[in-house]
Amino acid sequence: MELFTFKAFTFGGELDLNRLAGKLGLNRKYRWEEPMKLNPVTFALAAGSDQEQVYLYYFGGVVFLNCSAEIITSFLGTLPRYAESLKKQAQLPYQEEYRLEIDPTKKSLIANERTVMPAFNMAFMDIICFVIAKSVALERIEERIDVVFDEVEGLISNLDKGKLELPDRDMARLASSILSFKFTSIAHIMVLDKPDITWDNPEADRLYTTMAALFELNQRYLEIKHKSEPLLDMTGVFTGLSHARRAARLEWIIIVLIAIEIVLYLLEMFRK
Repeated sequence: MELFTFKAFTFGGELDLNRLAGKLGLNRKYRWEEPMKLNPVTFALAAGSDQEQVYLYYFGGVVFLNCSAEIITSFLGTLPRYAESLKKQAQLPYQEEYRLEIDPTKKSLIANERTVMPAFNMAFMDIICFVIAKSVALERIEERIDVVFDEVEGLISNLDKGKLELPDRDMARLASSILSFKFTSIAHIMVLDKPDITWDNPEADRLYTTMAALFELNQRYLEIKHKSEPLLDMTGVFTGLSHARRAARLEWIIIVLIAIEIVLYLLEMFRK
């Protein structure tokens, strides 16, 4: 039996693979959906014979294949030298582990923690890496949207007390965060996209479809979408109230200035 282990993480944002390739001296251009496959020790392009590999994705996913904890730590510590966006990267709390077993004596099995196949197919590696990279990236978005929900809940609580003290800059940041949830989950993570190889390889298609269902990729995307829509509506309400408050304040300032001008005019007339 052959055993392949996978460990996935996600960075805080997207990763420009073409710029990274230039820094690493790799003469290659990458499409949006295409991962960069490296040898985690040499940082050279991975060869088919390499037992240890790392998959890097544009949306910030990184998956280690057959890599020890020492190699993973070393790679993650070295990568920021070539990717400036990762230099201020904090620890990577979102992780996903999986394994692939190749055993001719067993029937095919696709489960939450492992897949068993009677024969090896390189497409299996790409599919598993793609799915678990999506899964951890979605996990990061799910936690971020929960944080925004807590922030909005605090605003609603203040509003119930007649308070709405949120600067325009913070309101814009809040709206930007909510919009980024929908954009990132669709465009960056490509939740709704299937790998090209699934169109020509029925086994790869079955593996991807089953794993996507097991990891609930579409369902999680829909939950993010459904959560972000009411958040945008609430942000619109807060923005409207903030503008109305500012307009009322300006009106009072104008009234006071007019009153002062009238008083000054009357004083001037009284002196004459």
